[in-house]
Amino acid sequence: MAGKSGRTINATPENVWKKQIFSWEGILVIIFIAVIILCKILSPNYTFTNVLREMPKYLSEIFLLFPMAYILLLGEIDISVGSIVCLSATAGCLVSNAGVPFGGVVIVILLTGTICGAINGAILVKFPELPSMIVTLGTQIVFRGIAEIVLGSGGSVSLSNTDGFRMIAKKAGPFPYVFFLVIISAVIFTVISVKMKFGRSLYAIGSNRQTAFYSGIRVKKVIFTAYTVMGLFAGIAALFLTSALYGANTTTGKGFEMDAIAMAVFGGIATTGGKGRLVGGVISAFIIICLRIGLGQINMNSQLILVIIGILLICAVLLPNITGNMKLKKKAN
Repeated sequence: MAGKSGRTINATPENVWKKQIFSWEGILVIIFIAVIILCKILSPNYTFTNVLREMPKYLSEIFLLFPMAYILLLGEIDISVGSIVCLSATAGCLVSNAGVPFGGVVIVILLTGTICGAINGAILVKFPELPSMIVTLGTQIVFRGIAEIVLGSGGSVSLSNTDGFRMIAKKAGPFPYVFFLVIISAVIFTVISVKMKFGRSLYAIGSNRQTAFYSGIRVKKVIFTAYTVMGLFAGIAALFLTSALYGANTTTGKGFEMDAIAMAVFGGIATTGGKGRLVGGVISAFIIICLRIGLGQINMNSQLILVIIGILLICAVLLPNITGNMKLKKKAN
């Protein structure tokens, strides 16, 4: 029917459930269920208890997803986070072996990560003309290079005292402590991105940085904060990764940046900035983790697992474009 303004008003109410199911997050939930079923078929050992037992060594990567999503929403990127994890874990192991109490070790690990993140943010704020990919590529080399200098080429360090790390690696029932911290972090980051001024600023800057600046948003402060938080959570990831491995080496955290970006992009967060929701990133993270555990249980080659995850990522990037083109053609007809 037509209103007084001449606009057509749909008398049939919009089907909210249908909209949710066919949203990207709804499709991800369906994919998650399909992955669980597939892994259960492939591996008889793929049980809830076994998945939770293997999950801690993968959960540390999810900590990188949350701030990485913020950085991608800004239209930026950070490929140095794997090296920050390596340097933070190395620093933590060294001070722990030097006899520093566990509380001090935690501070050193988190402080190392935060400083590295702040360095990235400071450079990008001071020199906005520099692409974030180039800057973080440079710091990626520097941070891992420092770790290699300390450990020696191909070197490693093992914890001589694992008491504190064993404590944070404990479980509440079948669930590891890190699982609850991941869920709490997911809720906090999601609420900030949806309800808080900082979250709205991320979307505004990612959509149009110049417009955001002239609308009163402190663009430089938001960018610096996002990269500093990225460093802090890289430190948290290093802390829990060390509690799972009881040591560090020059390859610690290698590829973590790509995993965090893959989780975010597969979750529907656009690399061009200003689009996407963190909820999708969280769902995609658990899809990737459960898929890795399931395929690992049947002794599938790790490189082949990466190929499969890469194909999923390409499909996730292409699907919105394909569906968008189909809708345009449908309207044209």
